[in-house]
Amino acid sequence: MTNLCVAYYDPILYLDDYDCNWGNKGNECILQAQIGFPDNNYYICELNIRKYRMYSSQKVNQNIILSVYKDNRTVFRLNDIALIVGETNFKSLNKKLNYYVRTGKLMNPRKGIYAKPDYKPEELACTIYTPSYISLEYVLQESGIIFQYDSRITSVSYLSRTIEVKGRTFLFRKIKGDILVNTAGINRQDDHINIASAERAFLDLLYLSPEYYFDNLNPLNKQIAYKLLSIYQSKSLSERVKKILQNG
Repeated sequence: MTNLCVAYYDPILYLDDYDCNWGNKGNECILQAQIGFPDNNYYICELNIRKYRMYSSQKVNQNIILSVYKDNRTVFRLNDIALIVGETNFKSLNKKLNYYVRTGKLMNPRKGIYAKPDYKPEELACTIYTPSYISLEYVLQESGIIFQYDSRITSVSYLSRTIEVKGRTFLFRKIKGDILVNTAGINRQDDHINIASAERAFLDLLYLSPEYYFDNLNPLNKQIAYKLLSIYQSKSLSERVKKILQNG
């Protein structure tokens, strides 16, 4: 009886080494599949399947984190990452992402949302609720139209909520649906942040808080503000805006 070590070449399942069940050692061995031989004269190499599966799993995980880090976004929903890596098993993907959260490679600021450790808070604001865009006091403060400091990131959306994430406050104010989905005066930045122009933020705030006081109207382009008024379909808002801008 001749004892032979039989291996079949398959470039997909390559292993650097193997152990034959009769103690021999080869340079390389390739697993073709589960192969059965009725003749007991042949012994098939016993490949370390667990080792291969571990290597394969690590490679998939590395591909996930590398793909996420290469993307110019810093905040993702689960389905965003699924599209990036081509994963259809959301349950499995969620487990892998939670592992990266535990090891500090990703953050999980809200349920179903994952972020790079150096994520942009403004990008998170646009991801928590959709549709939404940054507006109101945050934009007007940045534009020098209101002077009082406010650390909150203020947005408009389809609902009103106040969210706390890692010591940062995200304020969402509900606005009429027709206004929310109108993109006039909304800047879509390369980093996936939707933010209102100063004129759009001014009108949004005046629409939601008619008696709001503005410290400095000089940064506003009045012609743009008048043009954007049609979005709101509000006679009372138009009258207030004209009065404020004429006196300002």
